[in-house]
Amino acid sequence: MRTGRIERNTAETRILVEVNLDGTGNYDVATGIGFLDHMVEQFSKHSLIDVRMKVTGDLHVDQHHTTEDSALALGQAITQALGDKAGIGRYGSAYSPMDETLSRVALDISGRPYFVWKAGFTQERLGEWDTELIEHWFHSVAQSAGLTLHIELLYGTNNHHICESIYKGFARAMRSAVELDPRKGGAIPSTKGQLGG
Repeated sequence: MRTGRIERNTAETRILVEVNLDGTGNYDVATGIGFLDHMVEQFSKHSLIDVRMKVTGDLHVDQHHTTEDSALALGQAITQALGDKAGIGRYGSAYSPMDETLSRVALDISGRPYFVWKAGFTQERLGEWDTELIEHWFHSVAQSAGLTLHIELLYGTNNHHICESIYKGFARAMRSAVELDPRKGGAIPSTKGQLGG
């Protein structure tokens, strides 16, 4: 089993994240932000990556530190679980429809973080979560997991559907990228012989 475990304790947040890349989509998530919990649960369910995430953050200040640090820890746990990345699919992409909304997510576990965001929201909050933090969550995951990550909203009007469509697309793209391809015989999926740098 390819697993990762990160404990991240600062003056702003205390975080435990555990992942199993070869899981079945089981999750146990509590960040203190209900809509963020819902999105991480969607990620776990549709990527088949088991995720345990426990966060105690300074929500009396605002939601920024909890959002950012939970994403950083998740990305670090995924990186730890991937090890040298031998045999993985490396690339993943997904079109993700949800009612009137359609989004597209494409990613490469390249070890060279790069993030493109072409999406947006027309309301300030989903539940109690500030929608401006959604882009920042994905940017933080891309940085800490070493992802080249492109996210694009093709169309949509309902803000809940837009967010959920993007998270489900990210999940399905990650599922393809982290899965082991038996045809690769355990080889690093790069002509350089390594990923990153």
